[in-house]
Amino acid sequence: MNQVLIYDTTLRDGTQGEGISLSVEDKLNIALRLDQFGVHYIEGGWPGSNPKDMEFFIKAKELPLTTAKITAFGSTRRQGILAADDENLQKLLESGVKVVTIFGKSWDFHVTEALKTTLEENLAMIYDSVKFLKEHQLEVIFDAEHFFDGYKHNAEYAISALKAAERAGADWVVLCDTNGGTLPHEIEEIVTRVRSELHTSIGIHCHNDAECGVANSIAAVRAGARQVQGTMNGYGERCGNANLISIIPNLQLKLDFRCIKESQLQQLTNLSRYVHEIANVVQPKNQPFVGVSAFAHKGGMHVSAILKAPETYEHLEPEKVGNKRRVLVSELAGQSNLIFKAKELDIDLDKSNPINKEVIQKLKEKEHEGYQYEGAEASFELLLRESLGELHELFSLDSFKLLVEKSAHESITTEAIIKLKVANEIVHTAAEGNGPVNALDNALRKALETYYPQLKEMSLSDYKVRVLDEGGATAAKVRVLIESTNGKEKWTTVGVSANIIEASWQALSDSIRYILMGAEEPKPTIHQEERIGISNH
Repeated sequence: MNQVLIYDTTLRDGTQGEGISLSVEDKLNIALRLDQFGVHYIEGGWPGSNPKDMEFFIKAKELPLTTAKITAFGSTRRQGILAADDENLQKLLESGVKVVTIFGKSWDFHVTEALKTTLEENLAMIYDSVKFLKEHQLEVIFDAEHFFDGYKHNAEYAISALKAAERAGADWVVLCDTNGGTLPHEIEEIVTRVRSELHTSIGIHCHNDAECGVANSIAAVRAGARQVQGTMNGYGERCGNANLISIIPNLQLKLDFRCIKESQLQQLTNLSRYVHEIANVVQPKNQPFVGVSAFAHKGGMHVSAILKAPETYEHLEPEKVGNKRRVLVSELAGQSNLIFKAKELDIDLDKSNPINKEVIQKLKEKEHEGYQYEGAEASFELLLRESLGELHELFSLDSFKLLVEKSAHESITTEAIIKLKVANEIVHTAAEGNGPVNALDNALRKALETYYPQLKEMSLSDYKVRVLDEGGATAAKVRVLIESTNGKEKWTTVGVSANIIEASWQALSDSIRYILMGAEEPKPTIHQEERIGISNH
């Protein structure tokens, strides 16, 4: 099994992506996770460009790394000066790393138009810079910027740039598709040619402007590249860099290259989500291999097939990359979906149960009204258990009233007044909140906490509203999704109505009913017809 070394540049190239910003502490935390995952090189930044990157290199020396080499990034010397006098190269030495990556021009057009120097001087800049760094006992990786565009324009000069780095002692020569416009068949042909010309180990660095970053990286490895540079989740400038989250499992599970240990590959999903979280980026649900929808099945025929043999609709076992299979329930659901979900929820339901058709029909009617249970599995479980007669009513609404007040010089205040029936008692209470939904939530939980103390640990963690019929303007139906948590688990419930308060109430009451599933109906606590409590919650 051939080894391919993974070079991660999330902390440098990835942060050039729009909306991506990492603090020094963020970078240190990600570096630790990358090392645990088995990455071989972690490019920490450009020490000559800003104080934050230099601070990272200083603090990274204290990281207890076991696999990865922290790598500093920079450029070749400036034209017309000695390498020893170049401030950028000196900063690389000051960073204290043992591995450095420097980029240089390999496209003659860039040499003459961007650098405004001669082709010969550019080759000297590459040679002198690599040689200077090697003289300081560093591992040197040369990134040939714009290599593939340069090759297509002037192949001999592009290769001469690589050979200049090789003569100077570079440990790796990395071919960069900097503009991201090369296609896989071109990559494979060109890398094959380069391998015949060079003795130095070859790497690949692709961008994703033509949606080929992953495919191009794989093509390069097939042609002989043994180092792959990229970023976690494909972060990077413009359309991003080649996505290591997809490259690694493709190489290891499908092409029999060794990148990391099998046990480390099972961390892939958690790593991807961790980096998204630190970068404050919402993970695309359909992100290959690691997204929550990557192994989600919705169509009834699909679900029926995977229950018999998962490989009928899955290209690999989700557990190999730390993900899991999901079956969605919707208007497209069949009996197989229902049985699979019931099994997930530890509900005994077999194909012969006549309730199945009733549940499926009710589900389709609800989805036609605008409900969506794919993202509200707590509401679906309630619907299923209710249909099976497993739920008993722990509370019921008598009425609620919302008061919203705004004066000329004061901010808006909101109060919810609610009347519930609990354990044959009428509970009448009120609470304030930051807006009508928050006030209603506070009042509802306040009314029930005496009977169900576990609600004190519960809170709302997310609230989403989706307009279902934009043509209806202010009278349009809305779907409300509420995510709740008790600190240990999270669950999502749904409500639909033309009135946003009504939709919110449905989702709120479901969230309470869900956490109280299995709870005993409380006995009356007082001998009064009505308990009243008013609070500035």
